[in-house]
Amino acid sequence: MELIYFATAFVCGFAVYQLRLPPLIGFLLAGFALNLYGYKTTELLNTLASLGVTLLLFSIGLKLKVSNLIKPQVWAPASMHIVLSSTLFSGFMLLLGALALPLFNELTWQSALLVGFAFSFSSTVFAVKVLEERGEMASLHGKIAIGILVMQDIFAVIFLAISTGKAPNIWALALLVGLPILRPVMFWVLNRSKHGELLPLFGFFFALIIGYQAFEFAGLKGDLGALIIGMMFASHKKAGELSKSLLNLKDVLLVGFFLNIGLNAELTSHAVIVALILILVLPIKVALYYVLTNVFKLRARTSLLSAFSLANYSEFGLIVCAVAATSNMITSEWLAVMAIAVSITFILASPLNKRSNEVYVKIEHWLLKFESDSRLAEELPVNLNDTKIVIFGMGRIGTGAYETISQTHPNLVAGIDIKPDVVDKHIKRGRRVLLADATDPDFWQRVNHSHVGMVMLAMPKHMQNIFALEQLRASGYEGQVTAIANYPDQQKELEDMGVDSTYNFYLEAGSGFAEHVKQKLFS
Repeated sequence: MELIYFATAFVCGFAVYQLRLPPLIGFLLAGFALNLYGYKTTELLNTLASLGVTLLLFSIGLKLKVSNLIKPQVWAPASMHIVLSSTLFSGFMLLLGALALPLFNELTWQSALLVGFAFSFSSTVFAVKVLEERGEMASLHGKIAIGILVMQDIFAVIFLAISTGKAPNIWALALLVGLPILRPVMFWVLNRSKHGELLPLFGFFFALIIGYQAFEFAGLKGDLGALIIGMMFASHKKAGELSKSLLNLKDVLLVGFFLNIGLNAELTSHAVIVALILILVLPIKVALYYVLTNVFKLRARTSLLSAFSLANYSEFGLIVCAVAATSNMITSEWLAVMAIAVSITFILASPLNKRSNEVYVKIEHWLLKFESDSRLAEELPVNLNDTKIVIFGMGRIGTGAYETISQTHPNLVAGIDIKPDVVDKHIKRGRRVLLADATDPDFWQRVNHSHVGMVMLAMPKHMQNIFALEQLRASGYEGQVTAIANYPDQQKELEDMGVDSTYNFYLEAGSGFAEHVKQKLFS
C-alpha cells in the first residue's frame, strides 16, 4: 500500500515541479487524489510522517540559538499574534454562527476560541521547506519566521499539556538537571562520530531516543524534546554537517507527512465551504504578522518576507483540533475543515513565497511609508567604497577565492555573507567581510557598486545566485559577473542570464575559481 502512496507522490511531485512549483504541492495533491479513490492512511505512513516531523524539529534546533528567541522582535510579535489572531478568528466564526451558517452555528464561545487558537498557528514544516529551498534559513527574515514558529510550538505544547491533563513527572526534573551535565559527553560522542554513515545515525539516535522518547517518558511532548536536543548541539562546530547528513532522509520521511494531510481529510461539501471561507480570512493573519514585526524596527522587506513564510495554516492546528474533538468540544468535521484549509494554504503560499521578492518590488513604495526610521544592527547599510571585487557567499569556495585574491590585491576584495556568525568568524581572522543579503532588492539600492569591477556569486544555493543576479542586473550593474554552480544545467541557466563565466562547484576548488577570475579581470 505504501508503495502505491509514494509512487503517486512521486508522479504528482514530478508533474508539479515541471511547472516550477515546489514538489510538496504535488505530495499534497497526491494525498487528496488517493483519498478521493478511497485510500486511507496506514499505521506505517503515520509512523514515517511522525519521524519526519521529529527529525525536522531536531534539524531546526541545530540551527537555532536561544539568543534568537529572546530578542523582542521574535517573542513579542509571536505572543501578540497568538492573542490577536485567536480573538479575531473566534469573533469572526461566532458572527458567522449568528448567521446560522453550517458548522459555525454549532460553536459556543469556548469552542470558537479553541478553533481560533488552532487557526492562529503557522506551519513549521512548510516554512522550513520553503526557506531551505531558497537558501534563506540563515537570513534575518528566515530567523525571525523560525523564531516565531518555535514560540508558537511552545504555546501549542503548553495547551496540549493542559488540555490532555498530562503533567510532567519526576523524570522531567531529572532531564532538566541531567541534560546540561551530559552535554560535554554528548559533544564528545558527536566529535567521535566523524563524517561517515555514523553521523546521520547519531542524529537519528539523539533526535528520536534522547529527544523524543526521553521527553515522552518524562510526561513532556516528544517533538519539543527533539527541538531542545537539537538546540543543545547548535553551538557545536559540526552542527551544520550533522544537519546536512539528515537532510535527504528527513525530506523523504516528510513526504509521508504531506500525504497524510490529504489522506486524513473528510471531503464533505460543508467542510470544503467552511475551509474556503476561513482561507479568505488568511490575509488578515498575514497582515498581522507584517504589522507586528514592523513595529519592532524590522525593515519592510524583512517583515513582508517573514509574513509570507508564515502565510498558511498549521499542522499543529490539526493536533489541537484532534484533541478538542476527542474531548467533544468540537465535532470531527472541524478536523476535515482544518486539513483542507492547511492543504490549500500550502498550495497558495508556495508560489507566493517563490515570487516574494517580485511582490515586494511592486509594492515597495507603499510599504516604505510605514517603515520605522531606526534600524537593527543586522540591517544597517553596506559600504563597498574602494572595493574592486565582491564575493557573495563566504563558505569554503568564497573563502578560498578571497584568500587567493587577497594575497596579491588585499585592499580590493570584500566578502559578503548572510550569516552573522560566519561574518564574525571572518572578521576575527582579519578578513573584510560584511553582513548583507544578496537577494534583497533594497541592498542593491542602498549600495554604491560603481567602483566594483567583478562580482563573484559563490552562495551555496543555486536559487540564491539566481535571485542575486536578477537584483544585480536590475540595479544597473555593468561589470563582470561570475558564479558557481553544482550541475551543468545550472551553469547553462546562469550563462543564459548573462553571467560572464561559471564554475562547476564539484569540479573546481575556490582557489581555482579565484585564479580564473583574476586572469579575466587583471589581464
